[in-house]
Amino acid sequence: MFKRIAQALWGKFESKEEVQKFAMLALMFGLIIGTYWAMRPIKDSIFLTVVGRNYLWMAKIVSLFVITPLILVYSKLVDTFPREKVFYGLIVVYTALALFFWWAFSQPVMGLTNTVEDPTRYIGWAWYVFVESFGSLIVALFWAITTDITLPDSAKRGFPLIALFGQIGNILGPLVLNARRLGFANSAPILGILAGLMALTLILMWLFFNITPKDQLASFKSEKKHAPDAEPGFFEGLKLLLTESYLLGIFLIISLYEVIVTVIDYHFKQTVSNAFGSEREISAFLSDYAFMVGVVATLSVLLGINNIQRKLGMTASLVLLPILVAVAVLLITWYPSALYLSAAIMVFSKAINYALNQPTLKQLYIPTSSDTKYKAQAWIEMFGSRGSKATASMVNGTRGVLGLTMFLTMVSIGSMGLIAGWILVAIYVAKTYNSAIDKNEIVC
Repeated sequence: MFKRIAQALWGKFESKEEVQKFAMLALMFGLIIGTYWAMRPIKDSIFLTVVGRNYLWMAKIVSLFVITPLILVYSKLVDTFPREKVFYGLIVVYTALALFFWWAFSQPVMGLTNTVEDPTRYIGWAWYVFVESFGSLIVALFWAITTDITLPDSAKRGFPLIALFGQIGNILGPLVLNARRLGFANSAPILGILAGLMALTLILMWLFFNITPKDQLASFKSEKKHAPDAEPGFFEGLKLLLTESYLLGIFLIISLYEVIVTVIDYHFKQTVSNAFGSEREISAFLSDYAFMVGVVATLSVLLGINNIQRKLGMTASLVLLPILVAVAVLLITWYPSALYLSAAIMVFSKAINYALNQPTLKQLYIPTSSDTKYKAQAWIEMFGSRGSKATASMVNGTRGVLGLTMFLTMVSIGSMGLIAGWILVAIYVAKTYNSAIDKNEIVC
């Protein structure tokens, strides 16, 4: 039954083993995303309560400087150890840290019962970086492993299924793991539950590599020779990023999206902070928002949004999102004070990104070398996502100086120029990808 449904939605899977492979990967991804999206609303509500909303824009910048050395360590780990063992090790670390934050935020002075906002309450900054780094490292490593064991045709069938389960996790995480819904006074107990989900993900990854047939773990191999990989090193991924136009293109697609949406998101979070007083209520509203992102993204996948890529091609798939983001920017500029309109705009901007753009972007790594998948991808995720968020946060820091109206006007004008460039880059990257797949070549 499951196989027939999957074939109707995403194409004909070649075997029962292929369905099993993607079902397990989808389940793991659902747990990872469910955990991450449960933490995201809590990340903001705890930071706003402990540190204060005036420092929210600075948190993105701090996270960039902290996560950068973590990427260097990550690069060394994937050089030294099997990729799945790196995954196991990172999950163990994050599980232990989640248990620590559970304990810390339960304390009367250090924790959430102390509602005095103070930028010297460093536990709030550490918590923010913890959640941001989880999104950078664990999600990137999962996709690096997945693209490394998947062939291009199989990816077209299986990646939308993984995306679907990711969106189910996106729905269930914030829907279920919510302090108000579970009757907790604040979000501290949620962190203990999240630690358990992280441990479960580790167990599933171990089972996956022990029961999946070897033929289902095949990598994309070019029949043509390509340049040998550079010697391993911390900065090898960064070197690849700076010297390969294809990777720079992927970097720009991610960067331009994050710059624009981070500015919109900051406006949204400030509006939420003005509307609600306590950590519990801010967390509840942001959890409802995260839930709706998951609902819209899941419906998009179920209704076959991936057919845009399958039937219209890579170019159409990559160009759709910048057009939608342009509409979102204009609406925010015209109606800056509407809380629920801002929420709706963020829901659709995030949902289309997760349901269509993210699975499409992950496919772009298939015709690349192992070093690109594991090292350059981490740098792209780091600087394309976190770096862009930090850059946008510096823009957000000018909001108080310019005033809301002037700030949004300047953002609107700048965003339209960035979106025009985004579309041109997307066309180039799609053309390069299609050529590599047609010729059975490694791009870089």
